[in-house]
Amino acid sequence: MFESFIVLITTTALLLGSPGPAPLALAATGATFGFKRGLPFLAGILLGLSVAIIGATAGLATLFAQFPDVRMVCQLVGGGYILFIAYKIATAPVANSQASDTAPSFKDGFILNLLNPKAYAAFLAIFSQFLLPFSNTVVGYVSTGITCLVVAAIVDLIWLLFGGILRPVFSKPVQARAIRIVFALSMVIAVLYALL
Repeated sequence: MFESFIVLITTTALLLGSPGPAPLALAATGATFGFKRGLPFLAGILLGLSVAIIGATAGLATLFAQFPDVRMVCQLVGGGYILFIAYKIATAPVANSQASDTAPSFKDGFILNLLNPKAYAAFLAIFSQFLLPFSNTVVGYVSTGITCLVVAAIVDLIWLLFGGILRPVFSKPVQARAIRIVFALSMVIAVLYALL
């Protein structure tokens, strides 16, 4: 059991912590608006991730297998919303990033991960390959889901902190714009990679 738990934690950290739309958006939010103002966005991301976990365990894979067009529509809508967040980060004001209405919100984080194809793909892989071996299947799914959510919270918090560490660089307008554009382009590349 202990070995399965360690493998699950490691796999989840690698799958959810690798640079994808949510981690990059968190880092960019922390760098642009600071750690504290990024917390609502993080909370929304984690709630959206919870829905992805429930969706993966409730048979989303079966739905997508039966109706491949639904999967493609979900991927396109999700990709479009992630591109919107990337645009919001790239075009945030450089001179005045303190405006409260420009920081990504709880709702933005929730929708981002709710529509994030990477999250669903990761959980479908995790639940099909790394389910914790409890004799009761329901306990196995619940334990695996909770473990994934805790690992995701830690990994996402680290991404937000990483962005917050970059915040002093944002006092220089040229560097701030360049970093925001790099984060936004990275998000676009992650979306294109997930769709192709």
